[in-house]
Amino acid sequence: MLFVVPPLAGHVNPTLAVAAELAARGHQAAWTGPAAALAPLLPTGSLLYPAGDRDAADGHDLGGARWRDLRGIAALRFLWAEALIPLARAMLPGVHTAVETFRPDVMVCDQQALAGPLVARRHGLPWATSATTSAEIIRPFDDFPKVGEWVNLRIAALLAECGAPGGWDPRFSPHLVLVFSTPALIGDGGPERTAAHVQDAANGFAGRYPPHYAFVGPAFGARPPAGDFPWRRLDPGRARVLVSLGTLNRAAGARFYPAVLRAADALADRAQLILAAPADLAGDIPPHMLHQEYVPQLQLLPHLDAVLCHGGHNTVCEALAYGLPLVVAPVRDDQPIVARQVAEAGAGVRVRFGRARTDELHQALTAVLDDPAHRRAARRIQASFAAAGGAATAADRLEKLPPGPRPGPSAPGTAPTQNEKGP
Repeated sequence: MLFVVPPLAGHVNPTLAVAAELAARGHQAAWTGPAAALAPLLPTGSLLYPAGDRDAADGHDLGGARWRDLRGIAALRFLWAEALIPLARAMLPGVHTAVETFRPDVMVCDQQALAGPLVARRHGLPWATSATTSAEIIRPFDDFPKVGEWVNLRIAALLAECGAPGGWDPRFSPHLVLVFSTPALIGDGGPERTAAHVQDAANGFAGRYPPHYAFVGPAFGARPPAGDFPWRRLDPGRARVLVSLGTLNRAAGARFYPAVLRAADALADRAQLILAAPADLAGDIPPHMLHQEYVPQLQLLPHLDAVLCHGGHNTVCEALAYGLPLVVAPVRDDQPIVARQVAEAGAGVRVRFGRARTDELHQALTAVLDDPAHRRAARRIQASFAAAGGAATAADRLEKLPPGPRPGPSAPGTAPTQNEKGP
């Protein structure tokens, strides 16, 4: 099993759990992607094939400084034009090499690692989509049809550039789509109706999700150590709330963190906020709070009462897996969609990030701590996650995919394009 992933922790983490489950069943797993970024995220001894590491000549800016300063449609356009499409081009040669060397039976391709499906099709391999964020699953561009059309044109141009046939979308496998969430959170409206779904509609899935969409819920695996945590300082007499903007958005919180600190002051008699933030941006931390650069999030969640976060899919689903209500302040990309899902499911409150106000944060935190409806909704989603099966269900579905031909070096006369094959 070859996992094709972008250099983003939230997209890698679920694959660790799935790979561990597959290994326990006797399968071998490997990863391919930008090695410098992926190596610290993978367990020691993992098999990693480099693909798409940035160089001076042709780099992608996934998570770079320019991207962090953008919001809304500008951030989305930048994500595709300056990050995901260049990342696909950069990864293609390395992914080809990984397939020819590792010779997988099946590939598991993240939705933001478009080189994976291109190479899978080139070698005739079955491939599964790893949907580590649910945003693409629920028609994200309904409110911005011109943006959706623009993204589709960028993808079509990439396919043509690589010599691949048109008329298919590398974000969605026709074999299997692993969604690390459930309809209890994202809704059950189903994906966009396309020609590929006509048969599914005939089988009773009209307007809903086709049967090759597997909603497995969050998959938790081993994480790199986050350092020491002052567990004894957790106050059992107050509600405990984690505040985190994730890995990539931490540096964007210069204006957000002061509002959080003021809201924490107003709640100091009843709630202990635990802030995960860079020290130079966190400011002066009052004694009624805890501050760490990084926290062992999965280990900390069972000790919490609520989470205030940026709407990253992993953080949201991890919190809900423990039945915790959320206050969500989305920053960019898929986060507004995830925040809307949380609010519409009743499991939390959405607040503004760019113009965060102390009173708004105070009211939102009070709501999720006091209103039992939010906790009931969070626990309903928690139950759906548990029933979905996580990594075990994902492994079950992957094992049912028929294996493809074992790839080897390209035969003479196959004439791959330079972008498909690389130098």
